[in-house]
Amino acid sequence: MYAVIKTGGKQYRVAANDKISIEKLDGAAGDQVTFTDVLMVGNGGSVEIGAPFVAGATVVAEIAKQEKSDTVYIFKKRRRKHYRRRNGHRQLLTSVTITEILTGGAKPSAAKPKAEKKAAAPAAAAPAAQAVAAPVGEGKSDDISLIGGVGPKMEKGLRELGFNTFAAIANMSAADVEKVEAHLKQKGRVAREEWIEQAKELAAGKPPRAKTDRARTE
Repeated sequence: MYAVIKTGGKQYRVAANDKISIEKLDGAAGDQVTFTDVLMVGNGGSVEIGAPFVAGATVVAEIAKQEKSDTVYIFKKRRRKHYRRRNGHRQLLTSVTITEILTGGAKPSAAKPKAEKKAAAPAAAAPAAQAVAAPVGEGKSDDISLIGGVGPKMEKGLRELGFNTFAAIANMSAADVEKVEAHLKQKGRVAREEWIEQAKELAAGKPPRAKTDRARTE
């Protein structure tokens, strides 16, 4: 069985499993589309011609992909006028696969269900959430921004690694320091700004070193 359909101002002779490229239709790959402008249906030796369309005839197709045609160049020239214009155009196309040719008002078969996307993103984000929820230090979270040199960005990075208290920062090991500096991309900053020494002073109840930070605690 074959049919002649009209779409995008053009006519196409199609049969089941044919793959054709037509002017762009809305939809994504895997979506089902129907063509009701069927001009002719042929089945064996019998041919039914529409006036202009065959009543009750429908052609069903599945979108394979959205694509563009090869570039068509348009060149204009006017002799002795120094006029030349060169433009290009790529027509938007939709590649479809013909799945059914229906007659007599028959309804299309149900479209294939789309495969569900795997929930990979939430699973990948889980380790980071666990790292924040498992602080290194004991007790209530401290205002670690009172440590000189720990601004909002540095504070966020420390908390992401679980260093939420003065005690946790004061007890950093050499491996912890290396891990923190690699995470913050600030090599040598912990020792240079004496974060560990400042954390020990704050944990002991001493005021912050910076005047602006001392004013915040008064």
